[in-house]
Amino acid sequence: STVCFVCLFFSPNLVRKPEKVCWVEAAGTVRDGVRAYTALHYLSHVSPGKTVLVMDGASPFGTIAIQLAQHRGAKVISTAYSLEDKQYLERLRLPVARVIDVSNGKIDVAESCLEETGGLGVDIVIDAGVKLYSAEDELASRSQLLPHKHDIITLLGVGGHWITTEKNLQLDPPDSHSLFLKGATVSFLNDEIWNLSNVQQGKYLYILLMIPILEDIMEKLSSNIFRPQLDEPIPLYEAKVSMEIVQKNQARKRQVIQF
Repeated sequence: STVCFVCLFFSPNLVRKPEKVCWVEAAGTVRDGVRAYTALHYLSHVSPGKTVLVMDGASPFGTIAIQLAQHRGAKVISTAYSLEDKQYLERLRLPVARVIDVSNGKIDVAESCLEETGGLGVDIVIDAGVKLYSAEDELASRSQLLPHKHDIITLLGVGGHWITTEKNLQLDPPDSHSLFLKGATVSFLNDEIWNLSNVQQGKYLYILLMIPILEDIMEKLSSNIFRPQLDEPIPLYEAKVSMEIVQKNQARKRQVIQF
């Protein structure tokens, strides 16, 4: 219980906060950092020279994923859902190779990516959801900005990795055949995967050079390699309102409650 004087935690879930890092930044970066490492290291094995497409790069998770991919020597392409998002991505300390503004619905993401890669396609795609049905069936305006699953398959290169956050993804036989011809893989980015099996905890503990993930995230935050996309700290009495905004997917920056 949170009202106890002593709380017990599993040690891999704890990390020492560097003195140079404030509590708000630490709290707002850990989860997205773990997700980024999961997507780019364990699911797709990012390495120098790879081309990575991060959908909705101006989101809190997209921002960390872009910075981690760049730090590992990858070339990054990103999509922007608004002019403000496009300007934010262009102002990053290490600008992305190309920002694809899809806010007006007139830009073909697959065509832009193939153009940027000389027709070869991208090596790694991290989506922010995909359009599963035709435009007439999509009711939410936000979903209109999402790429269709066929677009993702089209822009994926040979031997590529598609990391999806779409838990209801449905692939038809022609989709599977296209992925088969490319020797491509599809992986699901589940935020809670590390907590599902004690056997997997060993992978969660260490990355390259046996550095604990959480410790490496804090080190990169302390050295300004990671710059999170954070909203202003929210007082405790506004926590309920903030949670409702998050649950409705209306928050464009990471929300941190300050006690």
